[in-house]
Amino acid sequence: MLALLTQLFPLWALLLSVLAFMQPQLFVGIKGQIVPLLTVIMLCMGLTLNLSDFRRVIQNRKAVLVGVLLQFSLMPLIALLVGRVLGFGPELMVGMLLVGSVAGGTSSNVMCYLAKGDTALSISMTAISTLLGVVMTPVLVDLLVGQAVDVPVQSMLISLLQVVVAPVVLGVVLNALAGSLVRKVEPVLPVLSMVAIVLIIAIVVALNAEKMAQIGPVVALAVVLHNSCGLVLGYWVTALFGFDKRTCRTIAFEVGLQNSGLATALAMKFFTPAAALPGTLFSVWHNISGSLLAGYWSKKPVEDTDHPPARTTPENV
Repeated sequence: MLALLTQLFPLWALLLSVLAFMQPQLFVGIKGQIVPLLTVIMLCMGLTLNLSDFRRVIQNRKAVLVGVLLQFSLMPLIALLVGRVLGFGPELMVGMLLVGSVAGGTSSNVMCYLAKGDTALSISMTAISTLLGVVMTPVLVDLLVGQAVDVPVQSMLISLLQVVVAPVVLGVVLNALAGSLVRKVEPVLPVLSMVAIVLIIAIVVALNAEKMAQIGPVVALAVVLHNSCGLVLGYWVTALFGFDKRTCRTIAFEVGLQNSGLATALAMKFFTPAAALPGTLFSVWHNISGSLLAGYWSKKPVEDTDHPPARTTPENV
């Protein structure tokens, strides 16, 4: 039952988005809860990680290095290109760049598992990119759009330490000290994460309700292009480096699926509600595209069968 609830995440996000658009007053008053909600998501992620996930980085260092480099180069540059082609102003451009500059989304772990990828590698990459993103996200946004928009790099860095690193580390510590208890509540973690991100989406839609009809479709187009390019290039660039199909599938998901909830929260905290719109729409779309691609790949054999997929973690949407 719980698994079905999380699998229907795009439906819940769509339904609550429609409600927020029709009745924005229901959600505008809780806009101050976006950061606490994101903290819940990151804590849930931390609870699904353990020290062995970080040790795998050493074992798979070449793949992790390539994946992280693609994550923090392809996605921000594609975001910048898409934004310029579509003629985005400063608000939407900074929103696109936030989506492109954050770490990979943890939903990639489940998509990777379903697609017969290397789940252990996926978990390692998500953990490492999340920690690196604390520095990379504000630096990349400032580098790419800092001349047009005042980017509070130091404030963003401090906020990321509080909202990302602290809850993730707390989750890892709790998992290490009370693993048996964590395993008992683990089935509930995806639902908590889903509820938190759906509420964030609804809040941003409510704050942008008056603008949605005008800017919603073009932002949706930008998000689809951004996500699609990330998935396609993540796979084929990795293939050009000579990695096997399982690794290529894994890195494609890590590159194409972003922690858009974090991008949304940062946009709301440091910029404007309009800047949070790309992250909001990305949160819905990348779960749809990721599920479709995972379903397609799950039916395709993987030639390199020496290393079967490892365990998966609950999906923190």
